[in-house]
Amino acid sequence: MGLQHLFAQQDIVLTLTFALLVLMSILTWAIIIIRSVKLFMAKKANRQFLKTFWHATDLYGAMAAVQGIESPMTKVAVQSYKYQQQYNDSQYSHLHDAVPKNDYLVRHIRYAMDKVLRPFSGGLTALASVGATAPFIGLFGTVWGIYHALININTQGQVTMSAVAGPIGEALIATAMGLFTAIPAVLAYNALVRLNKNLSHDMDNFAHDLYVQLLNVKDE
Repeated sequence: MGLQHLFAQQDIVLTLTFALLVLMSILTWAIIIIRSVKLFMAKKANRQFLKTFWHATDLYGAMAAVQGIESPMTKVAVQSYKYQQQYNDSQYSHLHDAVPKNDYLVRHIRYAMDKVLRPFSGGLTALASVGATAPFIGLFGTVWGIYHALININTQGQVTMSAVAGPIGEALIATAMGLFTAIPAVLAYNALVRLNKNLSHDMDNFAHDLYVQLLNVKDE
């Protein structure tokens, strides 16, 4: 009985419904694992970066020391330092260079941060979509299963408790699968959004300190 009985009936709609829910569940757990590992590694690398960066004797030495650290903060620091050097070397030949140094640095540090943080939002839309639609897909499978169960009962001409409870109970499995797929997606979405905000706050704090350092570097 159960799923085996449902699949044995060879109902294409129910089969596709269950297949879709299984695919959505696989996608959900793949995103959870990949994004969780990526965030964990990013925070670990950021801690290593901060320890190395702030223990350097000067900004040039700090940039050289963190080159081998793969972290979001490394990318922001390297890009921002590059922009600071470009500003010092520029002769205001372009409109985007003809601004005060502080505005120039703010603009490009913000741009570097957005570029670095954007990939961490990947998969969140999929999790939100799964969490919102999976229960309704499961409910559709249940309604469809009950509909066919009632047709079979009418065809057999027997309305007994055993004839009704078995098919309808099996059809309700679709609702359970929809919830089983949606609940982890919703919980993971909320958790990953929170972790992304924490990472963004850490990046904002570092960006402010980096801005002060770059602003006070003497022009070469």
